[in-house]
Amino acid sequence: MKFTSIVLTVAGLAVGGPAFGGDWAQWRGPHFNGASDESGLPATWTKDSPTWATDMPGPSAATAVTWGDQIFLPGVDLAGKTLRALCLDRISGKILWNNSVGEGLVARDEQSNFASPSAIADQERAYYFYGNGDLVAFDHQGKSVWTRSIQKDYGEFAYQWTFSASPLLYGGKLYVQVLQRNQPVHGHGQPNGESYLLALDPVTGKTLWRQVRPDEAVQESKEAYSTPMPFTANGRTEILITGGDCLTGHDPASGKELWRWATYNPMKIGHWRLVPSPVAGAGVVLGCAPKGDPVFAIKLGGNGVLTDSAVAWTSDKRVISSDVPTPLFYQGDFFVLSDGRKSISRVDPATGAAKWTTPLPGRSKYEASPTAGDGKLYMMNFAGEVVVVNSADGAILSTVAMGEPGDDRSRASVAIAHNALLIHTNHKLFCVTKK
Repeated sequence: MKFTSIVLTVAGLAVGGPAFGGDWAQWRGPHFNGASDESGLPATWTKDSPTWATDMPGPSAATAVTWGDQIFLPGVDLAGKTLRALCLDRISGKILWNNSVGEGLVARDEQSNFASPSAIADQERAYYFYGNGDLVAFDHQGKSVWTRSIQKDYGEFAYQWTFSASPLLYGGKLYVQVLQRNQPVHGHGQPNGESYLLALDPVTGKTLWRQVRPDEAVQESKEAYSTPMPFTANGRTEILITGGDCLTGHDPASGKELWRWATYNPMKIGHWRLVPSPVAGAGVVLGCAPKGDPVFAIKLGGNGVLTDSAVAWTSDKRVISSDVPTPLFYQGDFFVLSDGRKSISRVDPATGAAKWTTPLPGRSKYEASPTAGDGKLYMMNFAGEVVVVNSADGAILSTVAMGEPGDDRSRASVAIAHNALLIHTNHKLFCVTKK
């Protein structure tokens, strides 16, 4: 069945017009917080009963994104050593086009590859960003529109691991965040390198501005794999950034820094790379300190350098922390997946207290960020096991094994689009609907 009704999305999501209702057009979904307004979502199913399943050319940690009847997903062909840009039919799962966007090196370490950042879609184009710094735009028929190399234009990235920050499309601008070391590491990078937020014209790919973002972190703690997120509080819209031991808010029009808070790393530990992206709701933004340390809630609406009076609360790290997954904001509360403890908690945004905490099943680690819709939370672990949790009380509704034998690093978030789940494991993309 083809979906034809059109509704307006969150302001600024589309560049050229409104999104199709029910789309999951970028990594954290239509509200930039992991939540969907979709209903009629499945609570249980089996691996053998999806609407469709399509083989992928190789592993990727990217989350599938949709626009109308199309799905956009980066990939990698390990045998051919090529980076791919895929487009699938949302109704049938058929691959409509599978473009090569680069040959040669496809990874910098054994933990990830260059196809980890999620794509973005609008009504005219799909944008693919890769860990080697290549940023490409295609129209919906697969024709190349423009190509950029962020590393070529602004210097080689200085990361210990493979760069994997997803871009952001908001308010007619395409944002790319590079928070990196200021010195080379493992032979990569440049002396006196800068961290920055970059804004591009999504129509042409040309740079609109580049805002340098300094920090006082040291060594690996300068590195962040987070994605910038927009949020409006007290009538002011900001682009929120976390990494380099601090949180900052930026003017979407110019990139100018409006405020900053530091630090979740007062001891200046040198190996605290930052993975979770910021998530905002109920007047605060969360910043997750790495390595099992607390989650910090910072009051929004401030200006300049904030003191600790801006900290609304600090979580009890024995219960609530997140080293890799980005928290979720849904039904007026935060949901924090504590990957180190293999549990998820519903968190009061006013106090930071857990309303409930549920241990998660399975032996594998959970690094994919949780998503939610229709009163259900969806999480996937390395083995490709998808766990469905009731958001009201934390009860586990089902655990469904979607991975293949030997899967050990499936990390894509479950996308929610058009009353269906899009589940991307290391080997396949599944579409699951309620029977």
